[in-house]
Amino acid sequence: MTTTARLITPQLVKVNALKIIMAFSILIIANGFANAQGASNKTGLNALITPENSVLLLIDHQPFQFAGLGSHDPQTILNNTIIIAKTAKLFKVPTLLTTVLEERGGYLVKGVQDVFPDQKPLDRTWINAWQDKKVVDWVKKQGRKKVIIAGLWTEICVAMPAIQALSEGYEVFVIADACGGNTKESHDRAMDRMVQAGVIPITAGVLTGELQRDWARTETVPGLAAILAEHGGNVGIAYAWEVQLLNSSQQNKK
Repeated sequence: MTTTARLITPQLVKVNALKIIMAFSILIIANGFANAQGASNKTGLNALITPENSVLLLIDHQPFQFAGLGSHDPQTILNNTIIIAKTAKLFKVPTLLTTVLEERGGYLVKGVQDVFPDQKPLDRTWINAWQDKKVVDWVKKQGRKKVIIAGLWTEICVAMPAIQALSEGYEVFVIADACGGNTKESHDRAMDRMVQAGVIPITAGVLTGELQRDWARTETVPGLAAILAEHGGNVGIAYAWEVQLLNSSQQNKK
């Protein structure tokens, strides 16, 4: 028997086997804890957006990008973007406006800029906004972990920062109906890619409801009603009708 063989005793094999089992057990527990933590971010009350836990990035709603928009009606995208911009302002959600190569791609469209008249959009050369240090520093400064993104185009200027932000511990929500791509296919595949990576897709209407949450929060009800009346489509029309009926009822009582 060699020296090496004599050193491998039954006791040594048993000890090593126990160590391996313990290591695997710790790994399984750790993975389970990590998975549970990940699940908790996507379910339960804390998974919802609030005015206190979120920031909004509006990326590249510029004339050049609108000119190349083929997945949606441009007016619909613009309208939904104005909805979320006004809603974010109403609920005091920190909002960053960004453009890319503003001199060539054009200024931020007026309807969005008018919501934040005093904010100069952060202009970039990076296609991926999350690779611009000024964008990331702004998000970090807010101290919030839920990042809401809307922009043009979905497959590039939205998908890139959304996917990168996920890897840095942020929960990312993309407002699908305030984004658009060169084609419907490019928009849809970009949404698929982001969802597979862990992005949570929502719509402009979802954002308004999730931030309001309780109609007893009366200080924001008039502002939200005004936004929906102006930009809410069939919801706004129905609301105007309700107001008309209520006013008629009051007049009939006089």
